[in-house]
Amino acid sequence: MTEANNIHAVTEGPEGDDAKCSFHHRMFLEPQEKKRSMKALLVKKAKKTCSCTPAKIKDCVLGFFPILQWLPKYKIREYLLGDIMSGVIVGVLLVPQSIAYSLLAGLEPIYGLYTSFFSCIIYCIFGTSRHISVSIFGVVCLMVGQVVDREVERAGYKLEPAVLSALPGPGGHGMGTGIGNGTGNGTAPEPLCDKSCYAMAVAATLTFISGVYQVAMGFFQVGFVSVYLSDSLLSGFVTGASITVLTSQVKYLLGLDIPRSGGVGSLITTWINIFRNIHRTNVCDLITSFLCFLVLIPAKELNERFKSKLKAPIPVELFVVVAATLASHFGKLKETYGSSISGHIPTGFLPPRPPDWSLLPSVALDAIPVAIIGFAITVSLSEMFAKKHGYSVRANQEMYAIGFCNIIPSFFHCFTTSAALAKTLVKESTGCRTQVSGMVTSLVILLVLLVIAPLFYSLQKCVLAVITIVNLRGALRKFRDLPKMWHLSRVDTVIWGVTMAATALISTEIGLLVGVCFSMLCVIFRTQRPEAPLLGWVAESETYESLSAYKNLQTKPGVVVFRFEAPIYYINKECFKSALYKQTGVNPVWVKAAKKKAEKKMFREKEVGAGDKQSSIPVDFGSDPVGFHTIVIDCCAVQFLDTAGIRTLKEVCKDYGDIDVHVLLAQCNPSVRSSLLRGELFKEGEDHLLFHSVHQAVDFALGTQGHRAAKN
Repeated sequence: MTEANNIHAVTEGPEGDDAKCSFHHRMFLEPQEKKRSMKALLVKKAKKTCSCTPAKIKDCVLGFFPILQWLPKYKIREYLLGDIMSGVIVGVLLVPQSIAYSLLAGLEPIYGLYTSFFSCIIYCIFGTSRHISVSIFGVVCLMVGQVVDREVERAGYKLEPAVLSALPGPGGHGMGTGIGNGTGNGTAPEPLCDKSCYAMAVAATLTFISGVYQVAMGFFQVGFVSVYLSDSLLSGFVTGASITVLTSQVKYLLGLDIPRSGGVGSLITTWINIFRNIHRTNVCDLITSFLCFLVLIPAKELNERFKSKLKAPIPVELFVVVAATLASHFGKLKETYGSSISGHIPTGFLPPRPPDWSLLPSVALDAIPVAIIGFAITVSLSEMFAKKHGYSVRANQEMYAIGFCNIIPSFFHCFTTSAALAKTLVKESTGCRTQVSGMVTSLVILLVLLVIAPLFYSLQKCVLAVITIVNLRGALRKFRDLPKMWHLSRVDTVIWGVTMAATALISTEIGLLVGVCFSMLCVIFRTQRPEAPLLGWVAESETYESLSAYKNLQTKPGVVVFRFEAPIYYINKECFKSALYKQTGVNPVWVKAAKKKAEKKMFREKEVGAGDKQSSIPVDFGSDPVGFHTIVIDCCAVQFLDTAGIRTLKEVCKDYGDIDVHVLLAQCNPSVRSSLLRGELFKEGEDHLLFHSVHQAVDFALGTQGHRAAKN
């Protein structure tokens, strides 16, 4: 006997009144008990949260500084060799990339080295991931560069290619120490702060406020924001931004002296300027770029193909940088051919300087997408590698870590950072076990900052552009994966395409916003047009499956089983009703209207004495006009109901009830059951409308119909 029939058998037996009372006590009094227990639980939790004990303080400190947990347990013999090897290799790869990405951010090369140095140390202290590499990331550098270009132009500077001004002064640094106030009306800041200095002030201010946003997100535990950045959306955004990055580097490949374009449609504007000035191409830079591509691309491919056999990837970028610098220096390419070079890179560190607080209103809005992208990429990468290696990370602590990697370095002439996939993969594949490898990477960069940096004076900018473009291969390869992506999910492919196109053709910030909005619209459309099949019975089982998806399914006479695979709420309530009417082939409103119309016609014909025509009208029109007597709605995929959804179910039950068709609900989850109780969909004593399985509901419907037929 089914559970539903068991309930009725008990309630109709000698002890039925007690059982019925017990059943309704559970159904209606338990929510009150749950409310009381919930209140007590909240009070207990509040007391526990507000209490302050030495053990709790210790846990708080250890949780905020994860290095205090794992460093005392560090296994020197087991971990040290792998950490040193991976740290050195990543540091060697990071030096040329730091210099190259500084140009992408519109800043001088020294600032990229500062950024990589500080970010590795700070993440080692605050981060919970053992493997990710936090340093400069091309997409974030591009977003920073767009803001820097805009603010520099507003301050009255021209966006011509930057001529490095970090010339050595009395203290070996020679940088301006003050920041003038840009008026935005064509008047440049005071001479104490030149264009390069002002650009760094903008970048540092943007970095500071981005870090504040990230720490705030960690404090308020709003990591759920990353849920709206799906894999397809992030992939499309990174690919679109990579196209913009590639476009911004083409002028360096050709040695063209054209201003940087920013704002909406910068990609199109840049290509127009490139083709207008293509006749001014510097042949020396073009040949150097071509030769660098010939070396870097095959070497990178070989590194990837044989990464399982190589103990460490070949640092081909460093070899190219050294060879190109020597060739440029001894060949005097700048003096002879006018080739653009990096210029002087000072040694040592500049004195700390706070961000320019007057710029906060100008960059506060720009910092939002920078902060979101930075923490989304960092959290997703840290979780991915933690899952791969069998340990856990804390998403909120990761937001603290990446936030402090931006706040603290912003006082030391650094710009925004995040985790970087390519360098993380290198770090993991070369034996990294803990973030000690990050400290080793910082030592390598420190060596460059203190000793080696000036040796890059003659390095051509086109070489740095080639390094930047070659590192975009991973994102640009997504075009090759489009057929596979389309086969897996057409919706995700469309989201990818829309985000990519908007990011590349409009701007990175607007592209991200368009991607999020379009992704949410796709979710809404999916819930508005969900699957709503009729179900059939699998013989010799209690299973019901879609008639359109499976063959050899059976149906029970007089019973229609319908499944709606989405929540029923205000957006898709009409979709639910129309799908139900379409699949059952019966709109109860139309049936009632036809019945009333037939009755009126019959009444009129009686009045005029046309009794001989009554035979054309079925006398038992309302007895069984639809071919079935029960509809079972499978609610297993209905996650929730709102007020409109409850009202819609009431209307459906009433409308079908008016034409003698009963509606039963099966497999409702506790949340839906609770909503139905609160919405009074059924009154006390009508609990048989709810069933734990479709099979029980169908058996009940057949039994009830048989009982009625026996009475008749």
